[in-house]
Amino acid sequence: MPYHHGDLRAALIDAAVDAIESDGVDRLSLRDLARRVGVSHAAPAHHFGDRTGLFTAIAADGFDRLVRELEASGGDFVAAGVAYVRFATAEPGRFAVMFRPELLREDDPALAAARDRAGDLLRAGAGAGAGAAAGDTRANALAAWSLVHGFATLWNAGAIDAPAGAAPDELARAVASRLFLRGTDAP
Repeated sequence: MPYHHGDLRAALIDAAVDAIESDGVDRLSLRDLARRVGVSHAAPAHHFGDRTGLFTAIAADGFDRLVRELEASGGDFVAAGVAYVRFATAEPGRFAVMFRPELLREDDPALAAARDRAGDLLRAGAGAGAGAAAGDTRANALAAWSLVHGFATLWNAGAIDAPAGAAPDELARAVASRLFLRGTDAP
């Protein structure tokens, strides 16, 4: 569908995410992106400079969206983990780019700010609440992130043999509850 009005930058990001979801990160080109959106081949370069700039914008947008999901979880330890999985499985194109430093401008201020906000929210949940294990907050945060990131990555790759009709966030809640709420009446 050709682009006609509105926010071209956002339209380019959304089209790039769609292309990543269908064809993978490695096949995305600015020329193909311009064709998909129906604009001149110079339009993506005008907004992002190059592929690295485009991927950086996608990652920053992804972290901003992840922040909104984490904030909506209310700060509960397990709920934040489920929100992470929900985001990653609903936004696989963005998620595929966010943790690929070789694709990104790591020193980009928008990316750094969005990544820091998401990290702060994840770390805050790991250090407090009934779901947090006693001990080192940094180790708790790394354990929690490893679990939910690994789960989401496996789900997105189709490597989890889930029961028919199982939703990723429901299964993630069950897994996280077993590990993070030991000794309680986990749902």
